[in-house]
Parts: sequence; structure tokens; C-alpha cells
Amino acid sequence: MLSLILHRAPTQGFYRVDLTNNLFGEYSVAREWGRQGRSLGLRIRLYGNLREAAQAADHWRRGAQRRGYSLTEEYVAGPRPS
Repeated sequence: MLSLILHRAPTQGFYRVDLTNNLFGEYSVAREWGRQGRSLGLRIRLYGNLREAAQAADHWRRGAQRRGYSLTEEYVAGPRPS
């Protein structure tokens, strides 16, 4: 899973992009936006492969940054090494 969280300081707005996979071999990109303490919107889209999902997540991150959001958190979770 990859989570990117962007904030816009003067308005206390946030934009979050999550890339995850599911049990059926699909990848999803979830986008959520709102103000601190309140979600205003959520969209989820499924992709057939990781490359397309990663390109979509990057597209939405770049768009948020063009609108004045700054990347404040990045979280990557994966399998633990054995």
C-alpha cells in the first residue's frame, strides 16, 4: 500500500491518494479530500495492473500539487522480510 497525504496550509485542506491491491489481483487508487476533521469527497477507481495504478496515483498527486497542496506524508507498507 502507498499513501500520499498533501495539505494546503491557509485553508487547512487535505488531499489523500491511496494505492492498494485486493484479493482479486486488481489495484485501486482512492482519492479523498476535505478540510481538517471533515472529508468532503471520496473516489475509488480500479486498475488491472500496478503500472496503470501507479501512473494514476502520480497523476492525481501532481494535480493536487499544481493546486497548491504540499506533500506532507508518504507511507509505504509491504510484506515484511523473512
